[in-house]
Parts: sequence; structure tokens; C-alpha cells
Amino acid sequence: MSNPIAAGATALGGVMSFKGKQAEAKQVQQIAEYNAKVAENEKIALAEVKADEEVSLRKQSERLVGTQRVMTAASGVQMTGSPMTIAADTFFATQIDALNIQQASSREQAMKTQEAAMTRLEGRAKASGLKYQSYASLINSGSKAATLMG
Repeated sequence: MSNPIAAGATALGGVMSFKGKQAEAKQVQQIAEYNAKVAENEKIALAEVKADEEVSLRKQSERLVGTQRVMTAASGVQMTGSPMTIAADTFFATQIDALNIQQASSREQAMKTQEAAMTRLEGRAKASGLKYQSYASLINSGSKAATLMG
């Protein structure tokens, strides 16, 4: 007993489901790409913040060394021995702090790079799953339509 109307409706439903899942897969990939771009932009912003932080640290250090020199000169002591050691200690402490800022920046940027890559990977995986579902839906509805046709 064939029922062409039911078979046609089943086939049409399968095609519509197929197209819906395909569109959903495309949207999932677009959202993943957008989120990956956001992570990449955050990486750039983090780098800029850390660069500004380093510049600020160096300026503060220069002011401190300048103040140390002025205070030493005002006291009549020459910049040798202990006062020179203090200035050198300040300089080297600044260099270590600047390196720590640079390392933190590198770590944060690497994390954002990984976040962007993972977001893209997850988007592709979800999209592939949705595409698979779309084909399965199309095949399933085709099979049902063929059964209804007798």
C-alpha cells in the first residue's frame, strides 16, 4: 500500500531537517571563529597592557635612581661604594622585574593563542557532528519515504 503524500511529506521533512542542520553547522563554525578572533584580540590587548606596565616600571625606577642620586649628592657623598651599590641594586631589580613582566606577557599570549586554536577546533568538531546528523536525517527520511511508497 503506497502513500505518495506521506512519502512526499517525509522526504520534504528530511530535506528541511538536512538544510537546518547544515545551517546550524555553518553557524557553529562562524561563532567559533568569532570567539577565536576575540581571544586573539585579547592577546594583543594583554601584550599592550604588559608593555605599558614595563614602561611604567622603568620610569618609576629611573625616578627612584634619580632621587637616590640627588639625596646622595645633597649629603655630600660621592656615588661610590654603598651608594653606588644601592643604585646598581635598584637597576638590577628593575631588570628582573621587567623580565618577569615580559615572561608573564608571553605566558598570557600563549594561553590566548591556545584558547583561539581550541575554540576553532571545537567549532569544527561540533560542525562536523551536525553535518553528520544532517546526512543521517536525510538518509533516514529517504528510507521512510521509500517504505511508505511501498
